[in-house]
Amino acid sequence: MNKKKALVIDDEQIVLDSVKRILSEEDYEVEGSLSGQKGLEWAIQKNYDVILTDIRMPDIGGMLVLRDIKRAKPSLPVLIITGYATVRSAVQAMKLGAADYIEKPFTPEELLKAVDTAIETAATETPEAQEIIHKEEILKVLERAATDSEFVYKLLHHWVDALEGYNLTGPEKLALLTGDKEWIEKYTGPLTAKQRRWLERPMSAEMLRSFGW
Repeated sequence: MNKKKALVIDDEQIVLDSVKRILSEEDYEVEGSLSGQKGLEWAIQKNYDVILTDIRMPDIGGMLVLRDIKRAKPSLPVLIITGYATVRSAVQAMKLGAADYIEKPFTPEELLKAVDTAIETAATETPEAQEIIHKEEILKVLERAATDSEFVYKLLHHWVDALEGYNLTGPEKLALLTGDKEWIEKYTGPLTAKQRRWLERPMSAEMLRSFGW
């Protein structure tokens, strides 16, 4: 029987070592990366059964890692590793396609249960479409974000919850919230300057860190 393969992406060596030890004892083959960017490249280039990624890393945030992994491999489960300060962001990530989150410090039992469940669930679920299927809804959000300051405040501070009233998939929401202009224009065609305003907004470093970008 082939071993299941896991990739752990976290900028703390102690976390990588802990996850590797726990999963290896359960006959998983585990690789680890201290770099979010390198981990993302491995996740796309190599074959894994599950990805575990920190939500907040210095080079690239966990939300972008989640977005790009799911876009390349929609059925690959992604688990978020989070600390107390980023639990809110991890919950947001689950609404956007993450399989689950596990909070540090975690026990071996908690980690194994989360990983096994994520793999089992992914094997039976149909992944969300990784293309835009609600073009008009996307444009509604962009038009509103260009003129409605209260809506912009909600997007910045409540993130995915601000989009509850719109008929959007997780990938569509994630593209909007991370300013993925190129991907959106791939399906909608060129946007107007007004429609691009939200996607091209400057973001503070604090805001980027708080949502794992």
